[in-house]
Amino acid sequence: MRIGLVAGESSGDQLGAGLIYALKAANPGLEFEGVAGAAMQQAGCVAFEDSEALAVMGLIEPLKEIPRLIRLRRGLIKRWTADPPAVFVGIDAPDFNLGLEASLKKSGIPTIQYVSPTVWAWRPGRIHKIAKAVDRVLCLLPFEKEFYDRHGVAADFVGHPLADNIPLGLTREPVRERLRIDSARVVAVLPGSRKNEVLRLGPVFAAASRELRERAPGTSFVAPMASAELRRIFEDQLEEAGVAADYRLLDRDAQSAMAASDVVLLASGTAALEAALLGRPIVAAYRLAPLTYAIARSFKLLKVGHFTLPNLLTEEPLVPEFLQNDATAEALSAAVFELLQDPQRRTFIEREFAKLREQLARGADRRAATAVLDLAAS
Repeated sequence: MRIGLVAGESSGDQLGAGLIYALKAANPGLEFEGVAGAAMQQAGCVAFEDSEALAVMGLIEPLKEIPRLIRLRRGLIKRWTADPPAVFVGIDAPDFNLGLEASLKKSGIPTIQYVSPTVWAWRPGRIHKIAKAVDRVLCLLPFEKEFYDRHGVAADFVGHPLADNIPLGLTREPVRERLRIDSARVVAVLPGSRKNEVLRLGPVFAAASRELRERAPGTSFVAPMASAELRRIFEDQLEEAGVAADYRLLDRDAQSAMAASDVVLLASGTAALEAALLGRPIVAAYRLAPLTYAIARSFKLLKVGHFTLPNLLTEEPLVPEFLQNDATAEALSAAVFELLQDPQRRTFIEREFAKLREQLARGADRRAATAVLDLAAS
């Protein structure tokens, strides 16, 4: 039995790899093919295209990629309608996958969307498109299933693989010793995993680090870099701000950087949930392309009051958030400094984040695999 998959960029690739391993554990004879990154390929997926082919985001930025993406989607539709897989799984990348799923479902192929689009927060009218495109949605977050239930769309809450896979008991001191960091106060800084994120937020984070050094002398910084290119860009930004000597840069290894820290300053995204699951207090920022932000604001496309996942999952918002022009060096350094100076608040946040981990750790790979096999057999 063959299963078709399309995963968007590195986070989807990791999800897809976990799903493939769980599916193979349940049925070793399965075959996998589609759009896959290195992790999925290593797990046994034949790749027609790499996952990074779908690594586009925003409202305006992807426009130049539309012709290429249309050709890719048409090619997949042609291939799979001629030789149908038992089931198709779209992993994240909803702007690409929902159109593909609609065509495949119309031709009789069962379809699953693994990772709900943020339809509850952004462009809620997509719920009608989702209902037509997929037979089932696999949700990482509990309130997502509740949303789909209200709209009559079949959905399962499988939990979040990050909560399953993050090591327990990563205490600061052993990690700092391994990284050769001996400062009393450590701030992990994650300016983003995409070039545009680092170009927009890197200078602000570097300037915030300079202000923090002045507010709290002796504070050191550790920053994981997603690629060699991003490392070069951020190194130049740190040199420009005069704080390069205060930084320890790591090649990837974001978990170690966050585990070593007292507070994490980051570009909002999956890293915010990862930091929360590690129990680390967070200050989050994000800057969109100016035109994208103007359109989103003008048309009121964002339907929730917070943009970081931890704040959507806890009873009270625990992450100070700074969006667009509010994300200034002064505001970010003040928020980080406040947390550094308040150990009781940090302890409270750590305890609340521990509850979040318990809520999300449900064996997501296994649950997702069961849903895929059930649909294939129906």
